Amino acid sequence: MTQDILNLRNHLLIAMPSMGDPNFDHTVSLICQHDEFGAFGVTINRPLGMTVGELFEQLDITIDDPHIAGQFALSGGPVQAEQGFVLHDGERNWESTLRVSDNLALTSSRDILQDIAHGNGPAHFLLLLGCAGWSPGQLEHEIKENAWLTCASTAPILFEMAFQERWRGAARTLGIDLNLLGIAVGHA
Repeated sequence: MTQDILNLRNHLLIAMPSMGDPNFDHTVSLICQHDEFGAFGVTINRPLGMTVGELFEQLDITIDDPHIAGQFALSGGPVQAEQGFVLHDGERNWESTLRVSDNLALTSSRDILQDIAHGNGPAHFLLLLGCAGWSPGQLEHEIKENAWLTCASTAPILFEMAFQERWRGAARTLGIDLNLLGIAVGHA
């Protein structure tokens, strides 16, 4: 028996204003993997109080480009908060790369950090600490319960839009103004 699964890989989850979980309040998360075993993703709009340069310094990696050093690292989610991930564009793979789409990937190995530090990394990237995960059926249930809106991911939302604009900006791609939505949930 095969069950059709709504595959949300390479889609954004936009937390509804009524989101009861403080870990995801006003967040936008990219789903990197979604299958019968559950879903895995990273939040893309929660800057940490730490720059990429400060994080690399803790790892004893010297960055050649001050622009890269000044970028903010992000909280990727409440799971494995000490684990680093690099969400990046391009077709190149590093030692531990999960392909999200033809031109988008998530890498968790140190080799990409070395390449970024020396100007040999991807054109666009986000450095994230932590991730988010959902057990089989959990994400689908949360969507049915009006916890999330979903939309296709785009490079401008992932890599260009200001962090504080991503929640409303992602919803605008659906023609939705989150300011007009109430915090009460219901079903018709």
